[in-house]
Amino acid sequence: MTRRKRILVATGGGDCPGLNAVLRAIVKKATGQYNWEVLGSIDAFNGVLSEPMQLKVLDLPTVSGIHVRGGTIIGTTNRGGPFRWPVRRSDGTWGAEDRSDELIRRLQYQGIEAVINIGGDGSQRISQALFEKGLNIIGVPKTIDNDLSATDFTFGYQTALEVATDAVDKLVTTAESHNRMMVLEVMGRDAGWIALGAAIAGGADIVLIPEIPYSIESVMRKIDDRFRSGRGFVILVVAEGAMPAGGDVVATQSEEFGYHNRMLGGVGRFLVGQVKQLMPEVEARVTVLGHLQRGGSPCAFDRILATQFGVAAVDLITEQKFGYMVASDYPRIVALPIKEAIASYHYVEHDHPLVHTARGLGICLGD
Repeated sequence: MTRRKRILVATGGGDCPGLNAVLRAIVKKATGQYNWEVLGSIDAFNGVLSEPMQLKVLDLPTVSGIHVRGGTIIGTTNRGGPFRWPVRRSDGTWGAEDRSDELIRRLQYQGIEAVINIGGDGSQRISQALFEKGLNIIGVPKTIDNDLSATDFTFGYQTALEVATDAVDKLVTTAESHNRMMVLEVMGRDAGWIALGAAIAGGADIVLIPEIPYSIESVMRKIDDRFRSGRGFVILVVAEGAMPAGGDVVATQSEEFGYHNRMLGGVGRFLVGQVKQLMPEVEARVTVLGHLQRGGSPCAFDRILATQFGVAAVDLITEQKFGYMVASDYPRIVALPIKEAIASYHYVEHDHPLVHTARGLGICLGD
């Protein structure tokens, strides 16, 4: 009897709406069309490297209906990884070791013929490094930040944008009622896509993004203009990575070993402090959306895109195009080498059409 082809799927990095839709699409295509066996590694590649291994069989009953659910049924993590596996030393301190060769050996022992790694920039850098070590791997991009330059969109972004826009809509009514300035701080790390999109969709007065360092004087002029009549309100949307001209982002260093990114957050409160110093009479409140943008059911756009990516990833395995990542070149789904996909960051360019639109609406970008 011929053994069924066996593939493994992992979800790494931060969670985002649409991960389960990818898993469902992979399983439906791989098992329904090719009768392959699909395994999921629990918490990214940690499942393979755990003792005992933590692998989950992904079959049609397991993935039935999960496309409407947020999160990922196989878990995820943004700490450590096969190249920097956390190890506790005898003196109680933490260190890291490279277990990538062991990972590949364990996959071979399990009869895994191909791996689909679903993740953002950091996860795809791991994909590329494993590919260079000889692993048959395919990349699937995901991030709410929309900061991968190789794809028009990443699934999770549209859902996060809808959450942020809904928050702007709600803040407008309370700001108008109290004649207040309401500041909404959103995610995005070093890219301003969520903030810019929510500001335009929600009708904000000011939007501050990492790509355009802001002048507090420019911000204050807009605020003064909005309150000049004696009544009025201000909606300001700020990306967590926004910074003043000549300054730096508001961030702290994580104390969790294996988590290497700076923890952004706090710029909204910092801005309110600046405003209160210059215009004490302004009532201002801050709302930080935080991980609300990552959770919940994916919108229709993200379900469709995630499903397209899942089907396309299985197609790449059949074509033996390992070392490639699927991507959106709207309306087509394409593939390109992972090495190319991670070569540059997807910033909001100063002449981007959305920036032009925001300026045309009179939205202040702080410059």
